[in-house]
Amino acid sequence: MDNKISKIGVFTSGGDAPGMNAAIRATIRAAIYYNKEVYGIMRGYEGMIDNEIVKMGARSVGNILQRGGTILKTARSEMFRTKEGREKAYQNLKKCGIDALVAIGGDGSFTGLHKFYEEFNIPSICIPGTIDNDIAGTDYTIGFDTATNTAVEAIDRIRDTALSHNRLFFIEVMGRNSGYIAVNCGIAGGAVAVILPEETTSFDQLFTLLEKGGKTNKKSSLVVVAEGSKIGGASELAKMVAERSNYFDIKVTILGHMQRGGSPTYFDRVLASKMGVAAIEGLLAGKSDVMVGIRDNKMVYNEFNTIMTQTHEIDSEALRIAKILSI
Repeated sequence: MDNKISKIGVFTSGGDAPGMNAAIRATIRAAIYYNKEVYGIMRGYEGMIDNEIVKMGARSVGNILQRGGTILKTARSEMFRTKEGREKAYQNLKKCGIDALVAIGGDGSFTGLHKFYEEFNIPSICIPGTIDNDIAGTDYTIGFDTATNTAVEAIDRIRDTALSHNRLFFIEVMGRNSGYIAVNCGIAGGAVAVILPEETTSFDQLFTLLEKGGKTNKKSSLVVVAEGSKIGGASELAKMVAERSNYFDIKVTILGHMQRGGSPTYFDRVLASKMGVAAIEGLLAGKSDVMVGIRDNKMVYNEFNTIMTQTHEIDSEALRIAKILSI
């Protein structure tokens, strides 16, 4: 282990994700376990610029494992995009003696951390926290499992109403560039179709599927739509179907930000805890400008350039299964 590092700063950045608190807890306790001082930086890069930096202890993170959101708060910082903003952040870290950083967030957080490392050479590691599961280099990101479970619970409730009234529901889930939540919700929720950003399903193909279900006396139908769908969101697709046919009683539900909140699942708690410890141990072993990931149930460290030049491809087997089961 590298004993040159003495004070480590940890912060969350970008959109919140269930399990971030578990990652904060693991990072702080692992740092203390290895006899390092650790500081919480409030509101991400914005708090770094505004000098909102607080010394943390093992008890500072008690009773947060099960909580959603992030106790360190999060924000997007336009000021950090400027050289002046990053210089101010560096000077604040320097005043506190912070000589290493752990960021918990998505690809935007990692991009900011990489730039900061290039300019000021502060050892740094990123932990992937985003519900979309859209970051390369890791099988799962913190928050994805909880967000998907939350969406599936909502879909189960919607199905009860759909069956009672013979309705067609369009259900929109998060996923601007990634269909991971949508495809898994589609399988778990028994959807007749799943519309993803990665696929080029046409409206005609979708309508044919719905008509087929009607002809085989299907009592209800659910279509799961990722918000980044190329052929339109849930509201647009519902309107298009209504204009073409009066057969369906159509309703729309947009789950939105409810998917971000709530108590993290056991999976996200354990994943976040493993990643938090791996981030500290990676720093102390001399690793920097990398992102922690999990692949084949093993912790790995991914270089920045590797992450930014690859995409986390949608699971083709999941897509195949969703189509088989939708009849």
